[in-house]
Amino acid sequence: MDVELREITKATVIAVVRLDAGDGGRQVAPNAVSIAQAYFEPAAWFRGIYAADVPVGFVMIYDPSLAAAPEHDYFYLWRLMIDKAHQGRGFGRTAVERLIEHVRTRPGAAELRLSHVPAAEPLARFYRSLGFGYTGEVDDGELVMAMRL
Repeated sequence: MDVELREITKATVIAVVRLDAGDGGRQVAPNAVSIAQAYFEPAAWFRGIYAADVPVGFVMIYDPSLAAAPEHDYFYLWRLMIDKAHQGRGFGRTAVERLIEHVRTRPGAAELRLSHVPAAEPLARFYRSLGFGYTGEVDDGELVMAMRL
């Protein structure tokens, strides 16, 4: 599957901001909010998810190697969204696989973490199928999962 994580530019930002997960922002923040947050967090690394030159989603991580004084030493999958018109086609899985490949190239990359609300069992199954497992930690009411790199 031809899926790429591409830098968001002046020419592409509107197309990425217009993507909609279809949940009204209840589970995944709108991409405009994520991009705004990224500009105020030096450790944020974010990209548009593209399939054959079509924007289909957005991903953002916390990369401690980008921070002058990192909050923690692990990488964190902060946001993952796939537009409602493109869900269920494998783009999310391939995007996370590409993201894992990217993180493995980063200095000090030993662990990638994420979290989800307890009621999101389909999401939990998705992340478990990619190799993530529960840490036993709860962060702001969300269950924390991790993958050793």
